[in-house]
Amino acid sequence: MKIARIYLRVSTDDQDLTRQTEIEHSTRTAGFYVAGVYREKASGARADRPELLRMIADLQSGEVVVAEKIDRISRLPLAEAEKLVASIRSKGAKLAVPGVVDLSDLAAEAHGVARILLESVQELLLKLALQMARDDYETRRERQRQGVRLAKIAGKYMGRIPDTTAHHRIIALRTAGQTIKQTAALTGCSLSQVKRIWALRLATARPAEE
Repeated sequence: MKIARIYLRVSTDDQDLTRQTEIEHSTRTAGFYVAGVYREKASGARADRPELLRMIADLQSGEVVVAEKIDRISRLPLAEAEKLVASIRSKGAKLAVPGVVDLSDLAAEAHGVARILLESVQELLLKLALQMARDDYETRRERQRQGVRLAKIAGKYMGRIPDTTAHHRIIALRTAGQTIKQTAALTGCSLSQVKRIWALRLATARPAEE
């Protein structure tokens, strides 16, 4: 039996996971038993995505990880992205992602130079896909920065909208007993931001507790 685990990710609450649910249908149509569907709204430039980590923990040897595109799995810098993929492979699982050719079965049947060549091509194709996903992320970020600069010049910049998701994560981690340093590392926020948000949380909670 072919077994798959589907990972569905979007970056913001403004995006919709519905369009990706078609992947579930196509995966089953391809003859896979779907052992789990992991949905979350988080940036692909983060390695500490709860559902992604849960999926990797659930993986069994021989299973296949299905995603809409490689950037759904990772927009991390190449070295970190390769570590993420390695953690999936270490469970004996494979990736089934459009744009990433899987040559593992052919390589397993080949011998000598042919096998080395197929494995090398596989790694090269994967690296290219992961790097392209990161490059696209960096391009989008630069366009956003340019947009902010132009808005400031035109006097139309209204400031950054508070990231309430980050605020909630900081409060949740600190409440769970994580240190300020650990919380900053897990959320990607600065130490000063974590201290400020936690201090605000304590200040607003104190009157209610009293």
